[in-house]
Amino acid sequence: MEPGTVRNERLTATTSVVLVALLLVEGVTILFLRPLLPVHIFVGMLLIPPVVLKLVTTGYRFVRYYTGHAGYVDRGAPKLPLRVLAPVLVAATVVLFSTGVALLLLGPHGGRGIVLGLHKLSFVVWLAVASVHVLAYLARLPELVLGRVGAARRLALVGSSVAAGFVLAGATYSLAGPWLHRHHEPDGDDRAAGAYFSVLR
Repeated sequence: MEPGTVRNERLTATTSVVLVALLLVEGVTILFLRPLLPVHIFVGMLLIPPVVLKLVTTGYRFVRYYTGHAGYVDRGAPKLPLRVLAPVLVAATVVLFSTGVALLLLGPHGGRGIVLGLHKLSFVVWLAVASVHVLAYLARLPELVLGRVGAARRLALVGSSVAAGFVLAGATYSLAGPWLHRHHEPDGDDRAAGAYFSVLR
């Protein structure tokens, strides 16, 4: 059996691959937000459980390393620039998704002002820091993801997080009604989609 440190790395890497794929879909919806607003909202909610899984696996490594667990200490910490950026990435991720959920709950009228501003700002910060993070680990992903030892359990955990994402997105999709209704109004509400992500306009 592989050491726990390696199993943790493999699970983190596998989760990361799924997240990158889903985030690419979400990125396309941002570029074409007006026609793809329903997809943007659905995928945004779907992403939450896999994101939580990634935060749990990386948080577990952090705790084990800084509490002196021999295996994790021997494995070593990430390079200093990545350690410095990690808290920024975590904070931006939490703010990005929490404000996205808040926008969904508050609707086009209540979801403006500070909530929308934080959503925009966290997205800009998140995109910059996440790009560095992905590029730093990209070369190691194939080696970690393609390992056969523990693959079934790893895929089951990641698959369960995606399945939970689909359940969450399906259960909350009705909350998007006010956004989608205004989005399709003939007098136009071009403002609804624009307000949702006008940072890219």
